[in-house]
Amino acid sequence: MKVQELVFNPQDIAETLTALRGEDRLLAFLKIPKEYKADVFSHLDPSFQEDTIRSIGSEDVSELLNAMTPDDRTALFEDFPDELIKYSINLLNPQERRIALKLLGYDMDSIARLMTPYYIQIRKEWTVKRCLQQIKKVGKKMETMNHLYVVDEKNQLIDDIAIGSLLLAEEDTPIADITDNHFVAITTTTSKEDAVTYFEKYDRTALPIVTESGVLVGIVTIDDILDQIASQNTEDIQKFGGMDALDEPYRQTHWFEMVKKRGFWLILLFFFQLLTASAMGYFEDEIQRAVVLTLFVPLIISSGGNTGSQAATLIIRAMALQEITVKDWWIVIKKELITGLFLGGVLGVLGFFRIMLWQYAGWFDYGEYWAFIGLSVGVSLSLIVMWGTLSGSMVPFILKRFNLDPATSSAPFVATLVDVTGLVIYFTLAGLLLSGKLL
Repeated sequence: MKVQELVFNPQDIAETLTALRGEDRLLAFLKIPKEYKADVFSHLDPSFQEDTIRSIGSEDVSELLNAMTPDDRTALFEDFPDELIKYSINLLNPQERRIALKLLGYDMDSIARLMTPYYIQIRKEWTVKRCLQQIKKVGKKMETMNHLYVVDEKNQLIDDIAIGSLLLAEEDTPIADITDNHFVAITTTTSKEDAVTYFEKYDRTALPIVTESGVLVGIVTIDDILDQIASQNTEDIQKFGGMDALDEPYRQTHWFEMVKKRGFWLILLFFFQLLTASAMGYFEDEIQRAVVLTLFVPLIISSGGNTGSQAATLIIRAMALQEITVKDWWIVIKKELITGLFLGGVLGVLGFFRIMLWQYAGWFDYGEYWAFIGLSVGVSLSLIVMWGTLSGSMVPFILKRFNLDPATSSAPFVATLVDVTGLVIYFTLAGLLLSGKLL
């Protein structure tokens, strides 16, 4: 496919370039028309972006970087080594250099790193006519013009006005007449993760960014927030899988980095699983006298682990959507206790009837005490499933209470925890019910 066929869609061009090999990819990029090059460049993967900056002449680099939007350029610099950042910033024109240095001065995790200084700022004493003139004057560089931002003489934000309200008003109407002094803004120190909830709650395509004193310094648009949501979800999913989140896309992550990210959790879970073997060893005498009990060990531990993983997933997602907070732990524990009792009861009954069916059908002979074996399995399932739901739902709260990421209460961790405790519950209960019979 020729690049020229896709000039109207930067994402498609970037995808096409990514599929090409090194030199062919660079040559194809250089053939892209000038007016589309910066947009395409912002959608390329970080490694190709760095290779491109190093491979093309300084004049081309300057033209490319100056044409990029400030938020995309800041994201680009975050992936660059220090020497390449310095080289790139020196190629910016004075205005863009000031913007770049300002954005890079904010904390890496703050929403201010995603903002753009290109927005339309107006004054409340202006008329609608003057605002429209301002739009025509500076509008070409703006990422969005859905809202205009009203500031006072100290550049403090006092309102935002939808462009539709402006277009419907008479030209001689003062802006003060169409303001209501109600607006939503995000402070520069707000984390990217927390800023996502503002967009979800207020359903906006752009929101203003202000300092602690209320001075308007930029806006953040929905496209950057969508990228943040995707990154945030990816990180949570990877953590929930029992590993540290990757710093780069999968294809760009070196195998040794994979070992570091995944090895710690695997080793930690390995030592936890050793406790499972220790639990089995502790009940060695019971197992030798009633080997039939070991037939149901996989059923017991998998049921508890599955319910624990379910509960952890539900709670972590509810926390991410801010449906619940740490203060709601008592509400959650009551709900999960009822849910666990019901689910455990259902699985316990199914477990007992499975043993009864196999016994009467002649598919397996559990002996004269089959009913007590069935009770041991059924009651154990009920208790372990209930314990699994409680454990899976409470671990995220505990981690959150200690300012840790709840996503790290991964399915493997919860499952391993319930495995060990589940075996203790199963063999202890079996010892009580089968004492004087098989034991």
